[in-house]
Amino acid sequence: MLEVRNVTRVFGSRAAVDNISFAIDRPAFVGIIGRSGAGKSTFLRMLNRLTDASAGQMLVDGRDVLALRGADRRAWQSQCAMIFQQFNLVPRMDVASNVLHGLLNRRSTLATMFNLWPRTDIERALQILDRLGIAEQAPKRAEALSGGQQQRVAIARALMQDPRIILADEPIASLDPMNAQIVMDTLKRINVEDGRMVIANLHTLDTARRYCDRVIGMRDGRIVFDGTPEQLSTGVARDIYGADAGFNEAATSTAIPTDHEPDRSYADRMLA
Repeated sequence: MLEVRNVTRVFGSRAAVDNISFAIDRPAFVGIIGRSGAGKSTFLRMLNRLTDASAGQMLVDGRDVLALRGADRRAWQSQCAMIFQQFNLVPRMDVASNVLHGLLNRRSTLATMFNLWPRTDIERALQILDRLGIAEQAPKRAEALSGGQQQRVAIARALMQDPRIILADEPIASLDPMNAQIVMDTLKRINVEDGRMVIANLHTLDTARRYCDRVIGMRDGRIVFDGTPEQLSTGVARDIYGADAGFNEAATSTAIPTDHEPDRSYADRMLA
């Protein structure tokens, strides 16, 4: 489904991503972990075509998305939605309109400028917000919402694109523990119920262990671990984060409350 072949991104004399290769053959929930500057965000931005690669290929069903140009590139960006740490909403715009902006690549500039949307699109946006438990926030300005609610609006905007792949770049880094849990549960539910691949950059081992089917560890632009959450031992974590980082479990564990487990309705289906 997704095959990354020898992908490199060089900035000046430094390789932010250094000749990485891996393949994902099903719509899994994949976590990418590592220290700041390990190359995690650069990789996601290359896959979404926000940043160009210096070398290599990223094949989706055999098509190299790094080679796409013009309309084909924009079409791919619609299929590969991006969720950012800082939400990237329009603060003074209402929530429903922010969600509808997930369709920007498919709408005319004029219609977007005047905020003109077909009734079917508006209804779908409201249905997505209802699914994420924030339908009552639809008429409010995005800036009036809490951080967790804003991130769910960003997820709703991504779903509006009806993407094959959702990329999440540190989606809970700026959230409090309870909102972090809600956002991660939401992404997991979308992965399992919709059959969409989710690739999330995460800082913490505990979050990766609880939500991911597969974990890729990056250090200095290279992949140093690729395996299951169960294989994330303390020794492996030292390889990823580096002994010089003063690694310990507490330093890389999430603040998500440990007495709350992900929604078993979909976790049980995963294990069935």
